[in-house]
Amino acid sequence: MEIADAKKNLQRKGFLDIAVDPSLDLFAAIEDLKKKKNAIVLAHYYQEPDIQDIADYIGDSLGLSQQAAKTDADIIVFAGVHFMAETAKILSPQKKVLLPDLKAGCSLADSAPPELFKKFRDKYPDHIVISYINCSAGIKALSDIICTSSNAEKIIESVPKDQPIIFAPDRNLGAYLIKKTGRDMVLWNGACMVHEIFSLEKITKLKVRHPEAKIIAHPECEPAVLAIADYIGSTTALLKYSKKDSAKEFIVVTETGILHQMEKDNPEKTFIPAPPNNACACNDCPHMKLNTLEKLYLCMEYEQPEITMDEQLRVAALKPIERMLKISAEAGL
Repeated sequence: MEIADAKKNLQRKGFLDIAVDPSLDLFAAIEDLKKKKNAIVLAHYYQEPDIQDIADYIGDSLGLSQQAAKTDADIIVFAGVHFMAETAKILSPQKKVLLPDLKAGCSLADSAPPELFKKFRDKYPDHIVISYINCSAGIKALSDIICTSSNAEKIIESVPKDQPIIFAPDRNLGAYLIKKTGRDMVLWNGACMVHEIFSLEKITKLKVRHPEAKIIAHPECEPAVLAIADYIGSTTALLKYSKKDSAKEFIVVTETGILHQMEKDNPEKTFIPAPPNNACACNDCPHMKLNTLEKLYLCMEYEQPEITMDEQLRVAALKPIERMLKISAEAGL
């Protein structure tokens, strides 16, 4: 009865609300399910440490989906947020894609509803649309080219200078790219709640206490925060920089989940999470942290919640991703 009720309430709750035996070794149980079901677990860098440690692949959203597409796995379990699992389904339509909690959304993706964005796009008929990967399948389908925070600059530079551009959905990343490329783009007014609430004042005070620390920031942060950063880059780029740079201390201005990999890769270095503009000492994404080891186990055991997609939408969303991959390959990325 518990299982039947949990499945019935799945859409409302977002996850299978089934009690898990507290004595169960979840790490061993998940490893067994991977073998039994030919499943792989993908974990975004912002997931809790236990989920990162059980994952087969850890990384940024697009990289994870590409990695999964290359495997012969029958099931992809995406410990991330909804748009990431959608991207995995877009690239691997023949595989079953599971998300531990359907309510693991994204404030940035949610800030661009497709029906409103279509009206916005229609006001600029001569513009092409470049959308950041952190958007829904609906927005991808309305875009000409997708980009990531790593390749966005090259994608924009590949477009002829006389071709006007709409950039969506992140206005902070868009503003950063306008500054980097000199292109005057029309920006959709969206933002990531995690990267928007970092406190410039608190980061400045932290720097006073740690004068030798390098400030490293994600380009989704507000311009005033990026202005004081020693290095700006995607999550993967920040991780690489923390490895190769000689600094012994880093103030990390992105979601705190990345600190787990930074500390594992650099045990001799100190990583300080940048504080947000509220009472918290560090900045967690509430959507990313909805996924737990228990939910991950349950979704693998019962193969729900599953991400499904209309085939017409999937094909339309795939086209701008393929354009991006072609431009990236030509640019040697």
